Amino acid sequence: MSVALVKVEMKLSVRDKVGPLWGVGFPLILLIILGSIPAMRKPEEANGGLTTFELYVPVLILFNIAMLALISLPNTLAGYREYGVLRRMRTTPVGPARVLAAQLLSNLAIAVVAAFLFLAVAGVAFGVDLPDNLAGFVAAWLVVAAALLSIGMLITAVAPGRGAATAIGTVLYFPMMFFAGLWVPITQMPPLLRDIAHLTPLGAGMQAFQDAYAGSFPSAQPLLVLLGYALVCSTIAVRTFRWE
Repeated sequence: MSVALVKVEMKLSVRDKVGPLWGVGFPLILLIILGSIPAMRKPEEANGGLTTFELYVPVLILFNIAMLALISLPNTLAGYREYGVLRRMRTTPVGPARVLAAQLLSNLAIAVVAAFLFLAVAGVAFGVDLPDNLAGFVAAWLVVAAALLSIGMLITAVAPGRGAATAIGTVLYFPMMFFAGLWVPITQMPPLLRDIAHLTPLGAGMQAFQDAYAGSFPSAQPLLVLLGYALVCSTIAVRTFRWE
């Protein structure tokens, strides 16, 4: 797979606007708004001494990955299949598998840039420290990305068309973001909801991020949950994927 093909897919993604606008621009604006509210930057005992804003920084990083993986990626790939792009690619030296790989890499590249951007803005503008265990945070981010992209590929495999792929991704997206703590921090959820959250991809991702922020490498439970999603969803996606 050539770098040129990845660049082409990134340009198409930018033109499509779903990933850059909703996956990067919207959470960045939300981060700036939340950071500008003084009450959000006061340490809370219920949050383990952290400010509510410090909890929202990793949530918005999850927001970005989830938007790219669950909505932008299936929307694009299902559209390629619906319009016969993948079928036509089978007759060229490029091949459809390289197009799929380029799509995955272009979305990962956008997610990496967004994560750096969010951490930089939170640090420079609002004084939020980087995760104490940076290696653990990177490891958690990679496992979260693998789990969510595999779910996105599964959506692409089972959806009959672009509209259905977008609908499925959207239906999954909002409950996942709830369990990531977008509306109510996980630490403030009732015990039952907290336990459920830790079994969801974004809830487990948030748990792993919090471990890294607290200075330790992410514990085994969230990593195993995320790896389980990545393994199961990618296996089903590979077996059910249709090129046309």
